[in-house]
Amino acid sequence: MFKELKKRQFLFEELVLRDFKQKYKRTALGMVWSVLSPLLTLLIMKIVFTQFFGRNTPHYTIYLFSGNLVMAYFRESTRGGMYSLTANSSIFSKVNVPKYMFVLSKNTSSLCNFCITMLVYFLFCLADGINFGTHMFALLYPISCLLIFNIGMGLILSAMYLFFRDTRYLYDVFLTLLNYMSAIFYTVDAYPQLIQNIFMLNPMYCYIRYIRLVVINGVIPSPIHHFLCAFYAAVVVAIGAKVYRDNNHKFLYYI
Repeated sequence: MFKELKKRQFLFEELVLRDFKQKYKRTALGMVWSVLSPLLTLLIMKIVFTQFFGRNTPHYTIYLFSGNLVMAYFRESTRGGMYSLTANSSIFSKVNVPKYMFVLSKNTSSLCNFCITMLVYFLFCLADGINFGTHMFALLYPISCLLIFNIGMGLILSAMYLFFRDTRYLYDVFLTLLNYMSAIFYTVDAYPQLIQNIFMLNPMYCYIRYIRLVVINGVIPSPIHHFLCAFYAAVVVAIGAKVYRDNNHKFLYYI
């Protein structure tokens, strides 16, 4: 795969640039929306949920921002990946190019938006008195795992959407459910340990909690937490690769 990407590096870079530009096409604020959109969501959630869930939660703004940041990246990356094959069918129906390039380009453009928002996230951390140290470099681990996880989900969803257009409606429902099950605006500390362990079966909660532990608590998560982050990423990308490999020859018949 890497050899193929290197061979078609120019095409890949153009796809990423095109995806990045398309998101802000004909918008007055352009790239500012990468920052403004999560901030507006954060503001609304802070106003609504602080009185109910955040009274006794230290650094509740950062707690909320951490969850919103990860979910926004996951949502944008996987939705873009889902539509990547149908949106680029006019290209691969005429030119023989690896179709996974379109999924990867969507993920790369989403990663760029995520990195821009991360800069604002760190500014909020500074304003909220969060202690910065070498432990912050540990954030590279869950972000890398999340990137791989998103690529796997994109490969799965792009194939599903090509074959079953109802996928987009089902996925919207799934995203709503996932948002509520990932402890974005509430804490799970009051639940029994068994319930807290069940939450760790949710990959998104696992990534969000990792980031919160590093940023808010200033600690490196346990080895089992590291294992779960890598395990979820590896399993999903393996399933995505298999789905792509088994159905690659069928894609042209469904565009």
